[in-house]
This record gives sequence, structure tokens and C-alpha cells, in this order.
Amino acid sequence: MHDIADLEARGLVGVFLASAEFADAAQAQSRALGLAVPYVLVPHPIQDRTDAEMVELADDAYAAVLAAVTGRSAPAPRGGPPGPGA
Repeated sequence: MHDIADLEARGLVGVFLASAEFADAAQAQSRALGLAVPYVLVPHPIQDRTDAEMVELADDAYAAVLAAVTGRSAPAPRGGPPGPGA
């Protein structure tokens, strides 16, 4: 989250990706930094997933990540709530 805050300060767009388990932590970090950092949440857990499952998660999150980068709205990835940038 600090890296994205640094990117934003430099005029670059950054998006935080995490599993849905970390939604509260992402919101708390965003508030603590005083920055509305866009983020996208994917279904939890992600550890122990196969390569094929990770590709599916990435494919499912693609529209939300693109929306977060461009500032447009998009549906949440399957199994995960949208972040504030989605």
C-alpha cells in the first residue's frame, strides 16, 4: 500500500490487489495513509492454488483492475467484493 501511495505521489497510477480476506486491512491502510488507494480483491485463499487457478483469478479480476487504473467502474471479480477503485 505504501508503494502505491508513493506511485500516486509521483503522478503514476497504482492498484493494490489482495485476497478478500484483507479487505478490512486495505481500508484501514488507505485511511491511515490519507489516500483513497484503488484496490481489487480476489477470492481467498490464494496460497496453494494451481497455476491454472491463478490464471483464472487473474482473468476474472482483469476488468476490475483495468477499471481501477482508468477510474471507471466495473463489476467485482467473482468471489471478491470490489475495492474503492472498482
